[in-house]
Amino acid sequence: MSLRALPPWTLRPGRAGVLAALVLLVAGAAANPPQPQPTRQGDASETTAPGARAAARPDPKTASAGDESLEQLRQRLAGRLTGQSVRTDTKGPYGLKVVARTDPPAAARPSSRIVAPAARPAAPPPPTPAPATPITLAAEWAYQGDGAPAAWSRLKPEYRLCGNGQRQSPIDIRGGLAVDLEPVVFAWGDSRFGVIDSGRTVQANFAPGSHVEIGGQRFELMHLHFKRPSEHRIDGRQFEMSAHLVHRDAQGNLAIVALHFDRGPANAVVQTVWNNLPLEQGQEVPARAALPLQDLLPDDRRYFTYMGSLTTPPCTEGVRWVVMRQPVTLSAEQIELFARIYPMNARPVQQLAGRRILQSQ
Repeated sequence: MSLRALPPWTLRPGRAGVLAALVLLVAGAAANPPQPQPTRQGDASETTAPGARAAARPDPKTASAGDESLEQLRQRLAGRLTGQSVRTDTKGPYGLKVVARTDPPAAARPSSRIVAPAARPAAPPPPTPAPATPITLAAEWAYQGDGAPAAWSRLKPEYRLCGNGQRQSPIDIRGGLAVDLEPVVFAWGDSRFGVIDSGRTVQANFAPGSHVEIGGQRFELMHLHFKRPSEHRIDGRQFEMSAHLVHRDAQGNLAIVALHFDRGPANAVVQTVWNNLPLEQGQEVPARAALPLQDLLPDDRRYFTYMGSLTTPPCTEGVRWVVMRQPVTLSAEQIELFARIYPMNARPVQQLAGRRILQSQ
């Protein structure tokens, strides 16, 4: 069988035509049945009588096995192309019969629709970060405003004793127990010193050499500074100014001698300090002469003593205070000079909290 002898429908392009051609070629090679010659237009057969044409047709009942197998192959091919299914039957020589396809139930029928894969659950959005808390720098401790004494304990952790300490200074000295206390030994020589404006007070720093002895214990003089008004009170009385002379022993324990100033005659020792005031804060100016500290003391050397603290942050406790009972004087001009620099630099009085105050006889 040649390609020219194939039916025209087998020569159509596409998958169906190629498949049909291959099936017919295989079937023809196996059975090799006789094929009628194709007729051409104008052939004698077209003018043959109807009876003669009928006699020339092959009888289906007498068709050869090759013809029947070819027909069945065609039907099988047609069933594949038209979507029909084929099952075996014993009647034909090849046991083949074309039957209608039985469609599967709708529920079991595979869907040709393309189903998109299930979308992954959206990841939760990242938590919105809380707005950063603005950092506020702690105020410097002071005597007024945000850094006033009531706020000292909150400015820094190391200042906590300023708020919750039980032995804080200054205090209002009342009802001191009069006992036979040893006199304080003031071994203050003419000391070399320098003056500094610290930004909170005027302070005189001393060279080593001066000291006091309290109860047989020696404390070296370090510096003195001034307060306005006085921090300690005696029986409720507050003075114009005060001077604190800070001492320290070999173990680092502190002893502070407090002198009170009333308004009166000028004080030569204090005037020497004023004469060496620096022009700028934080700058220490060496004095031109030594300071005769002994002249600063009152004639009456009796005193009060108790255990307290520093009156400035960090408000360290364990400080021994010696408060002279008799005040000394400053002139109005001397008080005014300091007041123009520091009108007020005194911590308020603190609770006594059951502490014992002793006074010398």
